[in-house]
Amino acid sequence: MSHAADDSFTAGMPLDTAIRRPRPGVVLLEVDGEVDTLTAPRMEAGLDEALGAADAEASAVVVDLSSVTFLASSGLAVLINGARRAAASGGRLHVVAATRAVARPIQVTGVDALVATHADVDSALAATAPPAAPPDIAPPAAGVGR
Repeated sequence: MSHAADDSFTAGMPLDTAIRRPRPGVVLLEVDGEVDTLTAPRMEAGLDEALGAADAEASAVVVDLSSVTFLASSGLAVLINGARRAAASGGRLHVVAATRAVARPIQVTGVDALVATHADVDSALAATAPPAAPPDIAPPAAGVGR
């Protein structure tokens, strides 16, 4: 699903979002473009939808910022609010910060203490994988260990 603004003020702004479900238990929000004061509401709308879907499905949320070329403080605020909302539901927001334009503002401002950051989508998805089931351990044979 893609979010585009309906009003002429933000029409044509360089930001798009899409929500996918790469596997059961994960909602992936893909963000493409520049996140600034004018476009942050689009990212916020996408994140709200992703978090709502995750709440309904008991899923993790990954925000893929690999295609983001600029991340202003307004975008950081969206991530902070999303992290708080995820934490209130017992989860953690996972953010793909593949470029310096995204990773540096997240690190410098301390947002990386609130979100789990990843270098790529694959590592983010791996981090959201359910824990592996413990191996089946057979009970000791009769008379063993006595």
